[in-house]
Amino acid sequence: MVAASLISPSSAAEAAWEALAGAPVPTRRQEDWRFTDLGWMAAFAPHPWTGADPFASLVLPPGVTRLPSVEAVSLQQRLLGQTGCQEHWPVRLHCGASPVLLALRVQGAAGALALELDAGSSGALLAVGVLLLLDPGASLDLSVRVEAAGRSVCSLLLGAALAADASLALAAVATGHDDAALLGHLPLLQAPGSSIALTSVSAGWGFSRLEPRVVQEQGAASTRVRGLQWVDDAQLADTHSLVRFEGPEGVLDQLHKTVAAGTGRSVFNGAVQVPRQAQRTDAAQLSRSLLLSDRARIDTKPELEIVADDVKCAHGATVSQLQSEELFYLQSRGLAREQAAALLLQGYCQEVLRELPATARAWLPAQGVFSP
Repeated sequence: MVAASLISPSSAAEAAWEALAGAPVPTRRQEDWRFTDLGWMAAFAPHPWTGADPFASLVLPPGVTRLPSVEAVSLQQRLLGQTGCQEHWPVRLHCGASPVLLALRVQGAAGALALELDAGSSGALLAVGVLLLLDPGASLDLSVRVEAAGRSVCSLLLGAALAADASLALAAVATGHDDAALLGHLPLLQAPGSSIALTSVSAGWGFSRLEPRVVQEQGAASTRVRGLQWVDDAQLADTHSLVRFEGPEGVLDQLHKTVAAGTGRSVFNGAVQVPRQAQRTDAAQLSRSLLLSDRARIDTKPELEIVADDVKCAHGATVSQLQSEELFYLQSRGLAREQAAALLLQGYCQEVLRELPATARAWLPAQGVFSP
């Protein structure tokens, strides 16, 4: 397993990562990384992806077209610049890894699109960028699957810019391996009247770090975020989210859920920024975590930064275990303890899983609490 094999850092491997990013590997002395050990990078030096283009045979639905390369580069610069993450280390790493780029324009009601990415097990670094430009009033349901069968790293830059009254339903299902790592950056820009529904599910990665960054450019938009991460053994799952309102009357509904078993560790840092110009903002953020082991660890830090004085904002965090009263009730109805615990876990996870579209639900493991 990754965490167990990364005790002695390799200077050669670390130098290779630094060369790709053009910057030193972050340390735990930095605030954004103080809960995150990047020792997994010393397990192997990255080598470039040599597999086939994952989008070579992609068939696009009506209303979706590829952007010319010049417009694609401009869109990426806009997304990274306005969400303030162009200098983040994972983004620098991504840009230095010669990523495969898919940039799309969405016009009208485009229906649904599914993308599948497989990082494999060859020790390669697969860097993929998927960027969307939604025209006024356009809509799209996008489902993205990311998987790895063994030692590998997947760097995913998944971003979208929504014009006025556009809508995007974005579902991401990431199932990995103890020897695999996932770095995901999601810069999202919203114009007034637009709506985003983002649902992400991740499990099985030795290391994962997901960073959704949403900016309502002039407020008056709707953002719904649902996240579920599962860690077991010595896995580490880290989610750093940011939602910023740059105008009045924006809406946020965010729920992040975690299950930590074995010696797994989960980190959630969720920031919501409401500056003075964001009057009449309605924002709610909740972090709920479930511990299944005395050796598992959860660090959760929801935070509100409010300057506006006419807002409706709330946040909260809970860390709990399976309730003995609920287990007893189910056992008294004839279920074995293991069956009762599995049923309670299914109910806990379904609050997020039920928001996945049918395409994304089909990617969930066939057995266990994630089963459809």
